[in-house]
Amino acid sequence: MRSNVNFNTKIIHNCQTEKEAGAIVQSIVPAVAYSFDCTTDAQHATKCASEIHYGRYGNETTKQLEQKIASLEEADDALAVSSGMAAISIALLSQLKSGDHVLVTKDLYGGTYSFLTKIASRYNIEYDYIDCTDTNTIEQHIKDNTKVIFIETPSNPTLTILDIEAISHVAKKHHLKVIIDNTFMSPYLQRPLTLGADIIVHSATKYLNGHGDVVAGLICGSNEDIAFMRQNIMGELGQNLNAWDAFLILRGIKTLSVRMDRHCENAKAVFEYLKNHPLVKNVYFPGDENHPQKETIEKQMADSGAVVSFEIDGDSKMAEALLNHLKLIIISFSLGDPETLIQHPASMTHSAIPVEELKEFNLTESLIRLSVGLEAAEDIINDLDQAFDKVKEEFRK
Repeated sequence: MRSNVNFNTKIIHNCQTEKEAGAIVQSIVPAVAYSFDCTTDAQHATKCASEIHYGRYGNETTKQLEQKIASLEEADDALAVSSGMAAISIALLSQLKSGDHVLVTKDLYGGTYSFLTKIASRYNIEYDYIDCTDTNTIEQHIKDNTKVIFIETPSNPTLTILDIEAISHVAKKHHLKVIIDNTFMSPYLQRPLTLGADIIVHSATKYLNGHGDVVAGLICGSNEDIAFMRQNIMGELGQNLNAWDAFLILRGIKTLSVRMDRHCENAKAVFEYLKNHPLVKNVYFPGDENHPQKETIEKQMADSGAVVSFEIDGDSKMAEALLNHLKLIIISFSLGDPETLIQHPASMTHSAIPVEELKEFNLTESLIRLSVGLEAAEDIINDLDQAFDKVKEEFRK
């Protein structure tokens, strides 16, 4: 696809099927094993990362997905894996070995926290959770054995914004790799490699697929990094993505721009409602015109994203009551679906994090994360409104 066409067009046409195949839609190739004309060809395939030879290392359908996401993220190559956590763990393990150290943004997805504390620590990989909004703080925490800076922006669930370009500058100065989780944004709204990051991870389960029917992950980066991950980690640990799920993501990506535009539009309407509600203490949303990091947001993000987090003016019981009174909005651990999904991080996605660390991460017991869906914004707001009314009545007694 020509580089001068609109990104909306690239989403649909980049890395389509080869013309000689005749099909407009990508084929599903479920084969596990592949045939070779001679032993020389077979031997070559096992040594070449780009060659398909066995299903655990990829297949024709996942290869098309990898080419598609690499083109959209402006990466050399990409790797399709079995989940977002597979993407995160593979990316980190590709850059870290026993005795190495990684700096991690202090407010992040609970699954990433669990991987570092429960698994990476068993292999003597060190980590520190720090405030990555301040590059001076980052530099102060760099050690001789530091190899990676791992960030999310916006973060999950408090939506902290980090300056990707500034952090990447510090990383390059100290010969470190920057790995960024771009799940909340997708390449439609943010492309970190163009700002200096080295590796991008996605939970493709979320906005890239967009329909709540796939568990998958994607990693984007240099040819060298992706080849190492494919040959030495993904294949060996069996974290590959199957052809059917790859096909569903390829199909979902084609509507990414249309969906994200609607998601963002609805999120802005919900934010306007929440910021003026008497039972809401704080609202966290990148689309806030008075956001303290507005300059950074405008520099690196094309739009606000569709997650709105807010603190109810009460305790965890009040927060849980609000969720339980909802009728349209669904209580769920996920995000990025057509349906509006809501959850209580302290007791759900981030429940593995000790209470003291939750406080340090600014993740309060009254915090609620709302993934705004594609329904009519009026209906989403009306559902929130009736739930708030019931909470007010219940806790006024």
